[in-house]
Amino acid sequence: QVRMTESGGGLVQAGGSLTLSCEASAPFFSSYAMGWFRQAPGKEREFVAVIHWSGENTYYADAVKGRFTISRDGIKNTAWLRMNSLKPEDTAVYYCAASGNTRLGGDRSASYPREYDYWGQGTQVTVSS
Repeated sequence: QVRMTESGGGLVQAGGSLTLSCEASAPFFSSYAMGWFRQAPGKEREFVAVIHWSGENTYYADAVKGRFTISRDGIKNTAWLRMNSLKPEDTAVYYCAASGNTRLGGDRSASYPREYDYWGQGTQVTVSS
Protein backbone atom coordinates (compact mmCIF):
# COMPACT_ATOMS: atom_id res chain seq x y z
CA GLN A 1 0.00 0.00 0.00
CA VAL A 2 1.29 3.44 -0.93
CA ARG A 3 1.83 5.72 2.04
CA MET A 4 2.94 9.33 2.15
CA THR A 5 3.55 11.18 5.38
CA GLU A 6 4.20 14.91 5.72
CA SER A 7 5.94 16.53 8.66
CA GLY A 8 7.63 19.78 9.58
CA GLY A 9 4.68 22.12 9.78
CA GLY A 10 4.19 24.55 12.63
CA LEU A 11 3.89 28.15 13.72
CA VAL A 12 6.44 30.68 12.50
CA GLN A 13 6.70 34.46 12.39
CA ALA A 14 6.58 36.32 9.12
CA GLY A 15 9.98 36.33 7.49
CA GLY A 16 10.89 33.02 9.04
CA SER A 17 11.58 29.63 7.48
CA LEU A 18 10.27 26.08 7.65
CA THR A 19 11.15 22.85 5.88
CA LEU A 20 8.40 20.37 5.15
CA SER A 21 9.19 16.70 4.58
CA CYS A 22 7.23 14.06 2.73
CA GLU A 23 8.30 10.48 3.25
CA ALA A 24 6.86 8.01 0.78
CA SER A 25 6.81 4.25 0.74
CA ALA A 26 9.26 2.50 -1.55
CA PRO A 27 9.79 1.40 -4.21
CA PHE A 28 7.44 3.60 -6.21
CA PHE A 29 8.88 6.91 -4.99
CA SER A 30 11.88 6.93 -7.33
CA SER A 31 9.70 6.87 -10.46
CA TYR A 32 7.03 9.36 -9.37
CA ALA A 33 6.97 13.13 -9.67
CA MET A 34 6.44 14.76 -6.29
CA GLY A 35 4.37 17.86 -5.78
CA TRP A 36 3.28 20.15 -2.98
CA PHE A 37 -0.12 21.80 -2.74
CA ARG A 38 -1.73 23.92 -0.06
CA GLN A 39 -5.23 24.77 1.06
CA ALA A 40 -6.22 27.71 3.21
CA PRO A 41 -9.56 27.85 5.04
CA GLY A 42 -12.39 28.64 2.65
CA LYS A 43 -10.16 28.39 -0.40
CA GLU A 44 -9.51 25.79 -3.06
CA ARG A 45 -6.42 23.63 -3.00
CA GLU A 46 -3.65 25.37 -4.90
CA PHE A 47 -0.43 24.22 -6.47
CA VAL A 48 2.87 25.17 -4.85
CA ALA A 49 5.73 23.24 -6.47
CA VAL A 50 6.66 20.04 -8.29
CA ILE A 51 9.83 18.08 -8.99
CA HIS A 52 10.28 15.59 -11.82
CA TRP A 53 10.90 11.98 -10.89
CA SER A 54 14.54 12.38 -11.98
CA GLY A 55 15.02 15.50 -9.89
CA GLU A 56 16.19 17.41 -12.95
CA ASN A 57 13.17 19.68 -13.46
CA THR A 58 11.13 21.75 -11.08
CA TYR A 59 8.23 24.15 -11.42
CA TYR A 60 6.83 26.67 -8.94
CA ALA A 61 3.72 28.72 -8.50
CA ASP A 62 4.38 32.41 -9.02
CA ALA A 63 3.36 33.14 -5.43
CA VAL A 64 6.27 31.15 -4.03
CA LYS A 65 8.92 31.44 -6.75
CA GLY A 66 12.21 32.61 -5.32
CA ARG A 67 11.17 31.83 -1.74
CA PHE A 68 10.41 28.10 -1.79
CA THR A 69 12.64 25.24 -2.97
CA ILE A 70 11.54 21.69 -3.68
CA SER A 71 14.00 18.80 -3.57
CA ARG A 72 14.06 15.02 -3.31
CA ASP A 73 16.26 12.10 -2.34
CA GLY A 74 15.58 8.75 -3.98
CA ILE A 75 17.57 6.82 -1.37
CA LYS A 76 15.65 8.32 1.53
CA ASN A 77 12.33 8.21 -0.37
CA THR A 78 11.74 11.73 0.80
CA ALA A 79 10.81 15.04 -0.78
CA TRP A 80 11.25 18.40 0.92
CA LEU A 81 9.83 21.87 0.59
CA ARG A 82 12.11 24.53 1.99
CA MET A 83 10.11 27.70 2.66
CA ASN A 84 11.91 30.99 3.26
CA SER A 85 10.66 34.54 3.78
CA LEU A 86 7.29 33.23 4.87
CA LYS A 87 4.28 35.52 4.71
CA PRO A 88 0.94 35.35 6.55
CA GLU A 89 -0.71 34.49 3.23
CA ASP A 90 1.34 31.28 3.15
CA THR A 91 -0.75 29.98 6.04
CA ALA A 92 -2.47 26.76 4.94
CA VAL A 93 -2.49 23.01 5.22
CA TYR A 94 0.29 21.74 2.98
CA TYR A 95 -0.09 18.43 1.15
CA CYS A 96 2.46 16.38 -0.73
CA ALA A 97 1.32 14.42 -3.75
CA ALA A 98 2.81 11.83 -6.10
CA SER A 99 2.21 11.42 -9.81
CA GLY A 100 3.01 8.43 -12.00
CA ASN A 101 3.14 10.67 -15.08
CA THR A 102 6.81 10.41 -16.03
CA ARG A 103 6.68 13.67 -18.01
CA LEU A 104 5.38 15.73 -15.12
CA GLY A 105 7.59 18.28 -13.48
CA GLY A 106 8.71 21.11 -15.68
CA ASP A 107 5.69 23.19 -16.58
CA ARG A 108 2.24 24.26 -15.52
CA SER A 109 0.68 20.91 -16.46
CA ALA A 110 1.86 19.82 -13.02
CA SER A 111 -0.31 22.39 -11.31
CA TYR A 112 -3.54 20.41 -11.63
CA PRO A 113 -4.51 18.14 -8.72
CA ARG A 114 -5.98 15.63 -11.18
CA GLU A 115 -2.45 14.80 -12.36
CA TYR A 116 -1.60 13.23 -9.01
CA ASP A 117 -2.33 9.69 -7.90
CA TYR A 118 -1.53 9.73 -4.20
CA TRP A 119 -1.81 12.32 -1.45
CA GLY A 120 -0.53 12.73 2.06
CA GLN A 121 -2.69 13.72 5.01
CA GLY A 122 -1.39 17.30 5.21
CA THR A 123 0.58 19.37 7.69
CA GLN A 124 -0.46 22.77 9.03
CA VAL A 125 1.71 25.83 8.45
CA THR A 126 0.76 29.01 10.25
CA VAL A 127 2.61 32.27 9.67
CA SER A 128 1.96 35.05 12.17
CA SER A 129 2.33 38.71 11.29
